[in-house]
Amino acid sequence: MNGKVYLVGAGPGDPDLLTVRALRLIDSAEVVLHDDLVSPDILSLIPATAHIRNVGKRCGRKSVQQNEINALLIAFASFGVNVVRLKGGDPSIFGRGGEEMEALRKAGVEFEVVPGVTSALASAAAAQVSLTHRDKSSAVILLSSHPASPDQVVAWPAFVASGATLAVYMPGFHYAETAANLIGAGLKPTTPCAIVSRVSSPQQQVHKTTVADLPSAPLLPSPTLLLIGDVLAEEVTIANPRADALNGIVASLVDPSVESRVLFADAVVPTDLEWRQ
Repeated sequence: MNGKVYLVGAGPGDPDLLTVRALRLIDSAEVVLHDDLVSPDILSLIPATAHIRNVGKRCGRKSVQQNEINALLIAFASFGVNVVRLKGGDPSIFGRGGEEMEALRKAGVEFEVVPGVTSALASAAAAQVSLTHRDKSSAVILLSSHPASPDQVVAWPAFVASGATLAVYMPGFHYAETAANLIGAGLKPTTPCAIVSRVSSPQQQVHKTTVADLPSAPLLPSPTLLLIGDVLAEEVTIANPRADALNGIVASLVDPSVESRVLFADAVVPTDLEWRQ
């Protein structure tokens, strides 16, 4: 009897961001083939009885070829073993998950895809922005600055013309080139952007700048992700005198319990319609 392969998204690195399904599969894994970017904290969740193999591919390092990974998945499954293929982020976003699905289909191996939190979403959370702010952008484009083939060209003009928020995976340190491509494609030099480094880890860093100033941005440790778009513009919050007064009243209640404050607020805070009036 053949085993089953689970293409599992490990998220950006923080174990707290694993899905419940992913955690259950990791906890019961017999064989785990993992990417290099899966964090040590997540790898520590794998049972000691499981066979673990690092099949990650990193720039500048000797790595396992994709056809070897495909062969390993098929071989382990053919022995009747359930295999967890653990991938950083989401298996379907720049993780070569499509190639592995294709190989498994051709071999007749049953598989399941378990989604994970991709780094674009985690980076937006770290930068405290909405990628699809309704007043600024109604779309998001996920792209890589490293095309699979030298013949492929990043379609900067089309991306810029779309008005979408751009999430650039694996941006490298070619910031001057990226900025020139964006401005050359028609993007305003004052467009805000952010470099997010090692998102969701204790070493996380967020550097906010503009496209014009991107060439002088610090070279933060990889992995990094580059967010570009008007959604990153920071807005000044205007104080609401009535809200401030309510906060003062709530703080002065004799009973400071959460329940009493919620009941009080529900009674005195006007509806959205009343605020508008």
